Amino acid sequence: MNIQIHFLGASGTVTGSKFLLQSEKFCLLVDCGLFQGKKELRNLNWGPLPVAAKDIDAVLLTHGHLDHTGYLPVLVRNGFKGPVYGTNPTLDISKIILYDSARIQENEAERANQEGYSKHHPAKPLYTVQEVDTAARFFKGLPPSRWVQIVPEVKARFQYNGHIIGSTFIELDIHNRRFVFSGDVGRLNDLLLFKPLRPKKADFLFLESTYGARIHPEEKDTIPAIASIINETVARGGSLFIPSFSVGRSQLLMYILWQLSKEKRIPEIPMIIDSPMGLSVLELLYRSRDWHKLDEKEFIEMCRNFKIVDNFKETLDWREDERSKIVIAGSGMMTGGRILNYLETNSADPKNTLLFVGYQAEETRGRKILEGAKEVKVYGKILPFRMQVEEIEGLSAHADQQELLNWVKNIKNQPENIFLIHGESESSVALQNALLEKYTWESEIPDLFSIKSIVL
Repeated sequence: MNIQIHFLGASGTVTGSKFLLQSEKFCLLVDCGLFQGKKELRNLNWGPLPVAAKDIDAVLLTHGHLDHTGYLPVLVRNGFKGPVYGTNPTLDISKIILYDSARIQENEAERANQEGYSKHHPAKPLYTVQEVDTAARFFKGLPPSRWVQIVPEVKARFQYNGHIIGSTFIELDIHNRRFVFSGDVGRLNDLLLFKPLRPKKADFLFLESTYGARIHPEEKDTIPAIASIINETVARGGSLFIPSFSVGRSQLLMYILWQLSKEKRIPEIPMIIDSPMGLSVLELLYRSRDWHKLDEKEFIEMCRNFKIVDNFKETLDWREDERSKIVIAGSGMMTGGRILNYLETNSADPKNTLLFVGYQAEETRGRKILEGAKEVKVYGKILPFRMQVEEIEGLSAHADQQELLNWVKNIKNQPENIFLIHGESESSVALQNALLEKYTWESEIPDLFSIKSIVL
């Protein structure tokens, strides 16, 4: 059997995860993500795939983040009618994120048309809420750690790997050969999530390399750093704004802030979660307690310490409130979401602090600010940016280089091929060198839209 692997996303970049396995007998798509960041990448979301959507037998999702699920409504609109497999929490998160994404796109298109700042006439969303409704009908939940026949030639198993609730790596057995897609590998010592499971066999390994060039700071250094940033911001009369992914990092931040407040290491100020999906995610976290470490009592106590915003009027009220406060708002890379509404009224005040706690892809607002931008474009307007900027790397949901090397060390066989994906060039090359030095394993870094033929 000859299998062609199409690297349709997350190759040479960290967004748009899509890996197509095509043979004369089946066609499977592992992840179906949206491109973010660079304009030339975002434009790819509007283009066709190299295979007709109707010819894809099934989609398998490693987890629910937008860069792994956000193209699903487009795929269904273009004719896909097969099942979309994932763990139940992954499919629940996917629905939450896709509906939020569609609403943001619809609202931004409407605002662009009203205010006339789009180059497109009229501006249109990539997909609508109604199209998310349609896509969600194809979702089919699978239990973790159990082999399932996906098509006659392929069995699949979804294995816990931390990162976010429901997240897994995916093993495919095809003609007695094991294909392993890492998804996004979580941390060894996450405060909320359990340690990732590790593969024991991999003939063909598709390994993320987001932080392949970095070693994250230890937790014992990270939490005091957050406390220090809060205290310094409040001392100068400012507020702390944290753009954060609404699934995963926001809940970890809630836990840390709750602990700091309980221990009286930070002042008593309002702590706000501002995301349309915030309440839905917390409800999912409550229902999915077997996927994380918090018990029911701890979860309820943590939530009582936060004001959870779920309508836009509250956002407008809070952004005008001059009291010192902590605001956690999406989106994590500042490509959209409520964080932009706070920037509109707070970006010019140097008393305020903008704290980054997650990865910022190339050419996103977040990356530009981290690189020293003095202006930021929001809803067609150029705003002065004078806030203090801080970055905490220790809260990343992605494994660092040492954790990735640890994740693969239980693989008993020598993989025939290792493909380093989901990373920018510097990170992928660093991990490539580390794998060679530690295990003498050769690996390759596929280009976007490249094709690899594998003969079984």
